Amino acid sequence: MRSGFISVVGRPNVGKSTLVNALVGEKVSITSSRPQTTRNTIRGILNKDDMQIVFVDTPGLHRPRTALGNRLNRLVYGSLEETDAVLFVLDATQKIGPGDRLIAERLLEANATTIVVVNKTDIAKEEQILGQLSEAGEWDFAAYVPVAALDADGTDAILGEVIPLLEEGPQFFPSDVHMDQPEKIYAAELIREKFLSRLREELPHSLAIVVDEIEPRDSGVTYVGVSAYVERKSQKGIVIGKGGSLLKTVGSEARTELERFFGGAVFLDIRVKIQEDWQHRDEVLDRLGF
Repeated sequence: MRSGFISVVGRPNVGKSTLVNALVGEKVSITSSRPQTTRNTIRGILNKDDMQIVFVDTPGLHRPRTALGNRLNRLVYGSLEETDAVLFVLDATQKIGPGDRLIAERLLEANATTIVVVNKTDIAKEEQILGQLSEAGEWDFAAYVPVAALDADGTDAILGEVIPLLEEGPQFFPSDVHMDQPEKIYAAELIREKFLSRLREELPHSLAIVVDEIEPRDSGVTYVGVSAYVERKSQKGIVIGKGGSLLKTVGSEARTELERFFGGAVFLDIRVKIQEDWQHRDEVLDRLGF
């Protein structure tokens, strides 16, 4: 069997999680239009008859302003040490900026086998795509592939570049597994995804979701107890919504996906709590699992 780990890196909001989902063919990472949606390294597993490819979805590299931001950047750099190759994702609709160049420098310093993926070609103009391919070509990485991850257009071309890089190796995960996240982490991420599309300004970054309990009941219903942490009292009311409207909407949407995941009825119990300035406090980050 041939196998290997492929890290997926890039600035926030370039479409890394959407790309990993497209490559694996399953939803393993949540997605949103909010920067810094991904807060963990998430492994999506593509199984074929004679190979296993583990794509490591990473948080977006950025200039950190909080203790959480520092931890997320360390996760990304740490993933490069255990990878066989890297997919470096660029947003075709945005100019290559200092953040992209910093990542390129780090990849060159690490001597990582790198495939540049120019994403969002479905909404970019042709001159934008060609311009990015030309400018990124100056880095002289192993390959350059334009894709539209949202439509899974171009994923075969990526696999065509990745597969020859794989060597003989072990099967890291069972062949029927497509992600490595524990149930509690995956459930928490699904719930957070539903909040992200509805929150504005600083609130998406100030919200942390922790699944405290998953308990199958005798009735056949799975009880999922959740704590939704915000940093200030004023944020609590926004997350709950007028008359509990936002909490009800998010709960309904999340429950639908959780029932599909658990294969049965789910009772979702979300409690909104205040944990002041949790993004800046290392002891709280430890307790919340970051």
